[in-house]
Amino acid sequence: MTRKKINVALQGGGAHGAFTWGALDVLLADDRIDIAGVSGTSAGALNGAAVKAGLALAGEQAARDNLDWLWDQVAGVQDLRIASWMAPFGPAQVSQALEYSLPYAIGDAIGRMVSPYAYGPFYRNPLTDIVSKFNMDKVCCDDGPQLFINATRVRNGKLRVFRQAEVTLEVIMASACLPTLFQAVTIHDTETGQDEEFWDGGYTGNPALFPLFDRSLPDDIIVININPLEREQLPRTPQQIQNRINEISFNSSLLREMRAISFVKRLIDEGTIQEGQMRRINMHMIADDALMNDLSIATKVVPNGYVIGTLRDAGARAAEQFLDSHFDQIGTGDSIDMRTMFS
Repeated sequence: MTRKKINVALQGGGAHGAFTWGALDVLLADDRIDIAGVSGTSAGALNGAAVKAGLALAGEQAARDNLDWLWDQVAGVQDLRIASWMAPFGPAQVSQALEYSLPYAIGDAIGRMVSPYAYGPFYRNPLTDIVSKFNMDKVCCDDGPQLFINATRVRNGKLRVFRQAEVTLEVIMASACLPTLFQAVTIHDTETGQDEEFWDGGYTGNPALFPLFDRSLPDDIIVININPLEREQLPRTPQQIQNRINEISFNSSLLREMRAISFVKRLIDEGTIQEGQMRRINMHMIADDALMNDLSIATKVVPNGYVIGTLRDAGARAAEQFLDSHFDQIGTGDSIDMRTMFS
């Protein structure tokens, strides 16, 4: 059986990246699919690096094992079932309890008033302990899928896409560097020839799609979306307002690139551009906006075992539903209505 080759584009969104874990686990377990390219930002960068290293080392099961290990580290527990006592309350209630808890409120207030540079020599990026355990020889090698990690260059606000051998521990941490929480990550940038500071890639590419347009890669991109495109409820609290601002800004670059893809395909269909001059990209999406609407910024920045487990299961269900409904469209066309999305 010929396997269908796909690219995956992995959004950032803090601990909500556990949704991507569940979705990737299903995709990796499906022997009809072969992941050829990965573009990841922030939590998507961590997920992408785990998948790349596993596939390069020993194949799909190793990639799934890497994801399990990664999210056990993020959750800070070895068995997510220890938080099962929270299940009767549901993720929305747990999220609200975290958001309105006194420890979170104090931490949020301190984060708004105190710069991460105020800690001086006592500062340490909390992702260091996790990322330093990655098998970087496999993360940046030529085997397995092509890997693209996205970060934002602070000096000029431009997107920097790090590819294959350019990916280092610092690059992964830069991609997940929220400037209000972490100090900028300094990397020698071969594009500019100087040391540059980098912040979270979500501001400029969440995730970047254009690296996946390379003609050596397949025509199909599956976006695993963890920032809801729509919220029916008007944000009212300071935390809700800031969260929605972040969601809108983090989705904007993705929507712009998808609009450009739709425009190019329309020009090809109309004959304005000859077939073959530009690539006809097929767009797909795995998402659960209903669940993401129930969650808050608190569950992005405070890893909670129960919520992470719920997100993982939701991601797996969403991926299964996608494959059940749209597998035949991989390689043939879009499985999302691009024009409706932008109207």
